[in-house]
Amino acid sequence: MADKPRVVVAMSGGVDSSLTAALLVHQGYDVIGATMQIWEKDQGGDDPDSRGCCSLSAVDDARRVANKLGIPYYVLNFRDMFQETVVKYFMAEYSAGRTPNPCIACNRYVKFEGLLTKALALGAEYVATGHYAQIRYDENRQRYILQKGADPAKDQSYALYHLNQHTLSHFLMPLGSFTKTETRKLAKELELSVADKPDSQEICFVPNDDYKAFLKERIPESLRPGNIIDTTGKVLGKHQGVQLYTVGQRKGLGLAVGKPLYVVAVDAERNEVIVGSDQDVFASELVADDLNFITIDNLDKPLVADAKIRYSAMPAKATVTPIGNGQVHVRFAAAQRAITPGQSVVFYHDDIVVGGGIITKVVK
Repeated sequence: MADKPRVVVAMSGGVDSSLTAALLVHQGYDVIGATMQIWEKDQGGDDPDSRGCCSLSAVDDARRVANKLGIPYYVLNFRDMFQETVVKYFMAEYSAGRTPNPCIACNRYVKFEGLLTKALALGAEYVATGHYAQIRYDENRQRYILQKGADPAKDQSYALYHLNQHTLSHFLMPLGSFTKTETRKLAKELELSVADKPDSQEICFVPNDDYKAFLKERIPESLRPGNIIDTTGKVLGKHQGVQLYTVGQRKGLGLAVGKPLYVVAVDAERNEVIVGSDQDVFASELVADDLNFITIDNLDKPLVADAKIRYSAMPAKATVTPIGNGQVHVRFAAAQRAITPGQSVVFYHDDIVVGGGIITKVVK
């Protein structure tokens, strides 16, 4: 059997990317392992005890797997790109009163666009990741499409809606048809040292997953005290910076009014946090921009789809209508809880990702 093309596997030191590399080796690909170093040297990401995806312990784990598989392994410097496209974006979005998803930004700019550029320069034809999603070429559409992973509990297609035809044609996701249980079982059978390693659930660059402490340390000058008001405009208390609040939040408001209150909106321009009842957190419409579509070139007429407003949300029936200036208006059949500017809204037809964008406004 002739050797298959060269593929660079993004190795985070976890079981998913390690099994991805092992599977591709067994399938005959010319495999190169690579870990993206994203941390500045004086920051916590180099803590050897860290469980983050790009810490020193992750590099050690990935190198150990690469050695077992007998493949070349490199640590690639993506620090500047990560700072510009993920960390600065993270802080700017919070400062604007929005709640970003840094993992989507990292996937888009670093793991996919950045690593693909580096891989092609190394003579590779593909990049592979351990994502639980599926890529296939649809002959009828004459396009690459992205599908949900076979394991509903681990499906990561929501975070990959930004992929385009170029990137999809150069990426492999061998775990898309696996369940997490199957992944760990096979990793054990292949005697991979990370078979039982816990999944990382944290934002990798935020120590102790405490984003408020991170913002207080990084952008203290932009944290200005202001008013917490109710939906009628009545002042109920003070906040310590709009960046420290997100839509749907209940805890940490510091208000004693005898009933539960939730953050309904964050107004960075007026430096106000608006709170209300749980019912006030629901809305049926939103506006989104920074759009990307996979199954079509662009949206030129209303589309009925299932839409997810955050990674953990259940898809809900919605009508997506283009409104010009690179924006869409999304109207849900039933009100959704805590639609949050800065998060992504992703559109599906059954298990196929149609596309998505960034929520800019909630329409009440």
